[in-house]
Amino acid sequence: MDRSFAAVLAAVAALLVSAPHATRPASPRYVAPAGSGALFLLRGHGWGHGVGMGQWGAEGDALQGYAYQQILAAYYPGTTLSQVAPSSIRVLLASGRKTLTIASDQPISVEAGDGSEHTLPAGSVQLNPSLQLAVDGGPPQALQPPLTFSPASGSTLTLGRAYRGQIVVDVVGGTLRAIDVLPLEEYLYGVVAAEEPASWLPAALEAQAVAARSYALASLRPDAPFDVYADARSQVYLGYSAETPAARQAVDLTAGQVLLYGGQVATTVYSASSGGQTQSAADAWGGPGEPYLVSLPDPGDAISPYHDWGPVAVTGKALGRALGVAGRPVDVAVTRNASHRVATLTVTALRGGRGQETTVTGRTAASALGLRSAWFTVAVLSLAPPSPGRPVAPGTPVTLTGVVRGLRGVVLEARPRGGRWTPLAPVAPASRGGAFSLRVRPLVTTDYRLATAEDAAAFVRVRVEAGGASS
Repeated sequence: MDRSFAAVLAAVAALLVSAPHATRPASPRYVAPAGSGALFLLRGHGWGHGVGMGQWGAEGDALQGYAYQQILAAYYPGTTLSQVAPSSIRVLLASGRKTLTIASDQPISVEAGDGSEHTLPAGSVQLNPSLQLAVDGGPPQALQPPLTFSPASGSTLTLGRAYRGQIVVDVVGGTLRAIDVLPLEEYLYGVVAAEEPASWLPAALEAQAVAARSYALASLRPDAPFDVYADARSQVYLGYSAETPAARQAVDLTAGQVLLYGGQVATTVYSASSGGQTQSAADAWGGPGEPYLVSLPDPGDAISPYHDWGPVAVTGKALGRALGVAGRPVDVAVTRNASHRVATLTVTALRGGRGQETTVTGRTAASALGLRSAWFTVAVLSLAPPSPGRPVAPGTPVTLTGVVRGLRGVVLEARPRGGRWTPLAPVAPASRGGAFSLRVRPLVTTDYRLATAEDAAAFVRVRVEAGGASS
């Protein structure tokens, strides 16, 4: 499921390496690199799409003494708890692979596509698309796909990590695909353990078990080769090797329980942190949405470390590159949906002396910029390079213009050639849009930038020469 607890940890590392925004340094002030243009400071709430149950909010509710039934009823209004018969599920573990290695500490049974049955000794075996295996103690022979690998009783199969159930390997487009086929309840052991930490309260884990079971059953696709992915495209499943006693207990205590709406199993999506207000499915993904996936207050999310986040510093140069904007971004505007998330983000950029606008969805912007969610605000520090840009005579008045919005305490700082940065004047926008203008009279070549106590945008330079142009 979107931004599970396990996925969060991996995503943090990835963001620190690859995100196009600046990671806040240890020093108190972030200074944008020279030539990077305007500076946009983004602050937001939550992690993930925010639809349905917030996992941190569920833990917060559990801390307040709520039972899992109450937690589920709050996040999925109008649903009812019901019991379903046992079933199995097919989980995609790998696809497009040139080789796969399957292992077990016990002999492995193999059933080929033609119905023939074989045995592999304990240990590991590497597969390639030829599917040649040394089975039954004989020489390698090509087996007809798909191959169904079954562990001995009480054992598991390993494909990178240990999994319960059978692993079905097929050849698709000349590459290998592996699918784990196992009882739904055993699948949930590996989901709950991946989606929430074992240290969380039983009520939160039990709510997670019911939500995960319902989501899985609603995702069954009898006409497709598999039902769900093993990652956040569905819900994170890390197999037997990730199971914990707490996760197994939560699944067992809620065995077979699902949420129904209108007699059908509800698609109980969830995410890590709502930021204090869940998002409706209609706002998140368009269409009519589901009546049990509406925007609701989520007070339990107050305990989430992602309840509030930021600021994230994004330079104009990085913003343009991430969003595919031509020209030099100078301003950003957002519209919001009824769930407070950014519906659209419009970038105004200068190209060839003319302004042009590029609009993307909030989801696209959040993903491209490596943000935790689409619930964010954008503050602007934008100082235009002086026009026409040719040198001026000492003391010539030069008008600097730009946009400052969403920030207090902004000052224009100056750095004469060979000198240090010093505050020059406070910046007071003349309009709600944040536009401002200030007149300066540099005596020598001087750099100017917009800054707060925490952040400084890239500078612009006014060149001063004795024979420069005068006003």
